[in-house]
Amino acid sequence: MKTLKKRTLSFILLLLAAFSTDLFAQQYAVTNVHIISMESDRVLSDHFIHVKSGKIQGIFPIAKGIPLDEDLKVIDGNGAYVFPGLAEMHSHIPITETDDFSYVQDVMWLYLANGILNVRGMIGHPSHLVLKRKIASGEIKGPRIFAAGPSLNGTSVQSPEKAAQMVKDQKLAGYNHLKLHPGLDLPKFLAISKTAKEVGIMLGGHISLDVGLQNSLNNGYRSVEHMDGYIEAMVADKSRLDPQIAGPFSMLLVGEADKSKIPELVQLTLEKKAWIAPTLTLFERFFGYVPADEFRLAPEMKYMPGLQVQQWVNQKKMLENQGVLSEEKVVPYLEFRKEMLLALHEGGVPLVMSSDSPQVFNVPGFSIHHEIASMHDAGVSPFEILKSGSINVAAYFEKIGEFGSIRKGAAADFVLVNGNPLEDLNALKNLHGIMVRGEWIPREELDTELNRIEEKNRRK
Repeated sequence: MKTLKKRTLSFILLLLAAFSTDLFAQQYAVTNVHIISMESDRVLSDHFIHVKSGKIQGIFPIAKGIPLDEDLKVIDGNGAYVFPGLAEMHSHIPITETDDFSYVQDVMWLYLANGILNVRGMIGHPSHLVLKRKIASGEIKGPRIFAAGPSLNGTSVQSPEKAAQMVKDQKLAGYNHLKLHPGLDLPKFLAISKTAKEVGIMLGGHISLDVGLQNSLNNGYRSVEHMDGYIEAMVADKSRLDPQIAGPFSMLLVGEADKSKIPELVQLTLEKKAWIAPTLTLFERFFGYVPADEFRLAPEMKYMPGLQVQQWVNQKKMLENQGVLSEEKVVPYLEFRKEMLLALHEGGVPLVMSSDSPQVFNVPGFSIHHEIASMHDAGVSPFEILKSGSINVAAYFEKIGEFGSIRKGAAADFVLVNGNPLEDLNALKNLHGIMVRGEWIPREELDTELNRIEEKNRRK
């Protein structure tokens, strides 16, 4: 009897193994497409991409002929343009304290439906590590996740010794990045940066006033979020940096910034190999002069819970009521941000696409398209904008060739859009479908999920 049970179990395991192998070996030929590999701005016209086992097996001219294989699923791109997808490199991924990931999963669909295939969380929580595993295993559909740990700031870090231990703990837990917020003094910051280098974990974030931009760059900052710290580095009278005087992000001190210092700050950023996460749209929408009641009516707000949108309205109206967001105060600051971004970019400092979502009036996925428009308005070319959301992201994480470009051996992560985004960036909003680690998700499925999320929020 025992022998029979063993034989039966062995037979079942063999069947399961065969079934799993078939699933893993799913292969596609994505035909009739024009490829923007992101390794150059050259477009490979009339090609097809062979995908198998989650990897790109090869890129071939259509004239070569599609391989004959009964397991091959052919996807007609109908003349779509293919590129490696976009990224949100400054996300506040929602947290969950339970096993219910339904809202988090909705947010992941919002990213996917906008062609966002890589997301860096920048305010961490243990549930993000669970989410990362669930997405990697296929249990939840979503973009690739890079998770920063819980905030290191003046409140959470009580001493340099505590700082060092927190860095070690976050590395051990499996976080990819450290996120620094304001309020750190120099001893605590140096303990963080020294330990981060020892254990091998990236760090970046805001610039604490007691640390300053130069110290941050000189001690290992991988990314400067929001272009924080640059105005402060140009203001001679540091007593003016009091937030009660300077306003959010020192935006009221633009007129006191010595712009002649821009070239040396750009050079230091370049020499220290730091990256810039601009989040232009966050400042245009949260800290901009356009009123909250106008943004609350934006079409994409229907994909967010009503309570969340109302909280955003309340946050912005508080600043409006304080008189901080008048047009005459805000416009010089927004113009400075674009000027600073272009100086950094033209100086050779690499950019990573980031909008800060979900954040005040920045709906996940949709906000990236606002960011793209703002980057272009600042003077960044379409190709360089696409690089910031694809191959630059791979370079940031030192994973060139693994994702972020369309080449043989890379992950089968790419987006098909109807139109050439190098000629018209609005084409990025017109998805034909996406390939996520070898799984094809057509436009119809993305629309179904968007409709479900809209209906879910309407019922609340």
